[in-house]
Amino acid sequence: MTDAAIPVTQSTVEWFTERYLHSLGCSIEKNEGHWKVTVPDGADSELTTGRHTLICGEGPGEENNTESLHPESAFFQRILREAAERCPTGKISIEVGAEINVPNWIQDGAIEVQDVQFTPYYDRTAIVFLFRVGIETVSEYQQELLRAVAVDARSEEHLPQLAETFLNTTSTDTEKATGGRPQLAEMEIRQLLDTARDRLLDGIEDRIDEIHQEASRAADAEVEEYRQMQQQRIQELEDEYSNLSSKIEELSEAISSDDQDARVRALKKRKEFKSDFNKIETALTDLQDRRDRGFPKRQREIRERHSLDVQITPLTLTEVVYERGEIDLDLIEDGLTRTVTLGYGSGIGATDTVPCSSCNEEFDERNPIQSIKYGLRCRNCTVKPEQ
Repeated sequence: MTDAAIPVTQSTVEWFTERYLHSLGCSIEKNEGHWKVTVPDGADSELTTGRHTLICGEGPGEENNTESLHPESAFFQRILREAAERCPTGKISIEVGAEINVPNWIQDGAIEVQDVQFTPYYDRTAIVFLFRVGIETVSEYQQELLRAVAVDARSEEHLPQLAETFLNTTSTDTEKATGGRPQLAEMEIRQLLDTARDRLLDGIEDRIDEIHQEASRAADAEVEEYRQMQQQRIQELEDEYSNLSSKIEELSEAISSDDQDARVRALKKRKEFKSDFNKIETALTDLQDRRDRGFPKRQREIRERHSLDVQITPLTLTEVVYERGEIDLDLIEDGLTRTVTLGYGSGIGATDTVPCSSCNEEFDERNPIQSIKYGLRCRNCTVKPEQ
């Protein structure tokens, strides 16, 4: 799965916040990370009208009428929710521009592309869902991503390249990212949402596994630290147990003394020591038993604290109309021209794969086309004329 995601970085947060506040009619005065924001009367927002002071980054915020602005800040989360609620749906069209996305296996090879022609056959509709993904454990600071997933509305085909095109389009020029309301029915969108969520989970599975392993290692370390501490406590109890046992034995000998007073004192003292001895014996037995069973309760508590909390929240959906057709690529080598025809979609790129005519391996950026003289030959099949 292509990593069509927007890391929720500080710069992204500031970029989004500035654009959103301007869309509300707010004015912003910036001074080295301090923003003076004025929310006008009548602004369509839950933000209170008047002046706000934002401190970019992990500042002291929320004091003296200031608020912090960073990915986890209350202010950013508030306007993010508000923006998603205000404009959860949209529609855009992605058309083939002046430049057609030539496959890497041609761009990285030795063959020149003399001309490219795109022939559209029909329009297709896809839905791009923007999800917020939160991953948090005790040992791993929360990670948040805004991740886009695109699926074709008819075939439910996963279109990772279209998701990237969508992010590039909407991240650089909002004027291009407008086009009305979606036309798909709610039930169709719900089904596509389930498909997109499954694709998203597939795409972040490795990252979740990686974080889970890191959390498991942190939990193992904490369990081992606890085990060592308890083992040390067992050793201390064993020493006290042995010491008291010796004292009780000594007092037992003293009890047989002919001295009446000494015998009474020994009996009294032995009683006290036996009480302590019994308490230590009980504590030691309990601790040894829990150690032998691997401290199950404590292990469970530690591992529960280090368990992953993965939250996937759909924020927006955008209906994307794109063209599908074919491109004719005129390839040239030493005056020889050969035309290759590939399926193509606007925002998607080439949809067909092409095999080497010699080894039948599909071309890719690691093994691009090298020659067209004797068919389409890859780099691994260095072309030499047959004798």
